[in-house]
Amino acid sequence: MSDQDRHVLEANAAFYTALINSDYQAMESLWSHNSAVAVIHPGWPPLHGREAVMDSWRRILAGPSTSAMYCSNVKSYVMDKVAFVICSECFPEGELVATNIFVQEDGMWKIVHHQGGSLQSLFDDDAPERIH
Repeated sequence: MSDQDRHVLEANAAFYTALINSDYQAMESLWSHNSAVAVIHPGWPPLHGREAVMDSWRRILAGPSTSAMYCSNVKSYVMDKVAFVICSECFPEGELVATNIFVQEDGMWKIVHHQGGSLQSLFDDDAPERIH
């Protein structure tokens, strides 16, 4: 694993630590201040811009605790000053798949996009035969 992959995975882990601990200040420090940002929470419309994104995290982190969740199946992809991580978000109620996109900003990896969505089992008998 390259140093860049390790640093991206550390930034990704910090994101989930902030989420699990309902730590808004940590969450706020992880998001880019210089690049366009967006988020798509499961069941929400896309949110664009730092103010809307951070307001959504403020509301989520003030809600019911996410301390029972954890991140697994983590894979990073680094392309110079941009990187993304695909992982599973595991909750007692089920599993989501997430993509987190990072950019280098002042020598640190900062989040510019998070999207979490439902995950359908490949072995689910009710799964559609064809997915578009």
